[in-house]
Amino acid sequence: MLELASISKSFGGLRVLDDVSLKVPQGAIFGLIGPNGAGKTTVFNLVTGLIPATSGTITFDGANLAGLAPHRITRLGIARTFQNIRIFKEMTLLENVLVGRHRHLDYGVVSMLFALPGFRAQETAARARAQELLEWVGLGGKSDEIADTLSYGEQRRLEIARALATEPRLLLLDEPVAGMNPAEKVDLMKAVRTIRERGYTVFLIEHDMRFVMGLCEEIAVLNFGRIITSDRPEAVRNNPDVIEAYLGRDDDADTREKA
Repeated sequence: MLELASISKSFGGLRVLDDVSLKVPQGAIFGLIGPNGAGKTTVFNLVTGLIPATSGTITFDGANLAGLAPHRITRLGIARTFQNIRIFKEMTLLENVLVGRHRHLDYGVVSMLFALPGFRAQETAARARAQELLEWVGLGGKSDEIADTLSYGEQRRLEIARALATEPRLLLLDEPVAGMNPAEKVDLMKAVRTIRERGYTVFLIEHDMRFVMGLCEEIAVLNFGRIITSDRPEAVRNNPDVIEAYLGRDDDADTREKA
């Protein structure tokens, strides 16, 4: 569904990504991991059009994403969440999700002002869909509550529901369990599996190795801007290059022993 081919990204003299290639299969839960500063979020920013690639190509379901604005990429069927939660805290949960439905509403100002039948029908359908998405992420019973009253983990799930409201085919999750307690992580894992079972493809960045290994069918590892492996979870877990990237190489062991 999504393919990055020889992608590089430089900011001035700093090369953040170097010849990155990966493929996200349709219907998969695909993970991208790596140490801090490896360039993971930059990959998401390139895919969603926030920044352009220096070189290489990104295609989504055969469509070239180069030069497309973020809203056009959203219309093609890609949605994302962010590391830092970005919800409307003074609005209800239902209102937050309805924000994501705006591109699917097709009525004019006159229809809205006079509450014409077309307006009423679309608003009713949008509310029903928003409520359904809140149910998917385990927040259906809180739809009328103010978003600022939610726990951190619940706010994360609300952001996912709002992303789903754009009706994507590919959902990008940027560190979805950051700051969550163990129980919240289990709840989110169940929610992501439910989302995939309903026909969505999920591409996620995460540091929590237990979460990634227990959820993803394939994992790519990024280190210093380069992909060092892309494989099944067990193979990634035992890959010497991955172990070195996370734990470092003990070159000075003999020196320390002598000391």
